Amino acid sequence: MQKIMVFQQNGSGKSKIEGINKFGEKQFIIETFDIDESLPLVLDDTSQYLPDKIDADIVLDYLKHRDLSDDLSVLCKKIGVPVVASGKKIITGDAICPPICCALSRQAGLGDYGRAFGTPEIEVITQKDIITNIKVSKGAPCGATWNAADKIKNMPIEKALTRFGLEVQFFCSADPANWDPLWGKSPVHLAADVHSAVLKAGLKKKNPGSRID
Repeated sequence: MQKIMVFQQNGSGKSKIEGINKFGEKQFIIETFDIDESLPLVLDDTSQYLPDKIDADIVLDYLKHRDLSDDLSVLCKKIGVPVVASGKKIITGDAICPPICCALSRQAGLGDYGRAFGTPEIEVITQKDIITNIKVSKGAPCGATWNAADKIKNMPIEKALTRFGLEVQFFCSADPANWDPLWGKSPVHLAADVHSAVLKAGLKKKNPGSRID
């Protein structure tokens, strides 16, 4: 089993922990490193808040304080543990920083976590113009992929193409107010776009030559 260490502030990784436990098929041991106290805006020295060493195969960074994330990335590089810090722009260390959790591409070194969570991978089962089932082999760690897939089962394809992205937004735990100027949208809307594109690709693969917009 792969050992994951989640760094969080005031329960910021709660939904991801629950999703990994529920949809990770018992492949993971999760430990948390919690920082719940009030912090100053600038931390010149983070050593009193971060551990000296980390016993884990992979680190997930859901910390809110930028200085903590920067120094955590440096620490992980030093000890050779990969760290995923979705939605962040960290230039210290070797942190992997996809814009959102469900935009994490397959990368060497992430092990079972990288195979189970990140950019969605689905198989769409259809009967005539109805989506009868969606098999999710990889999805968002918050569980939005699996939960949204359940919502569009037995739904007409045309309706599902719109509904899938909306359902993902309902289940997505990203901060909708965290507008990204680079992408021109919030992470919640980006998650919806990622999932909608994956569904369209799955339907086109299932029905080559079909016109799916």
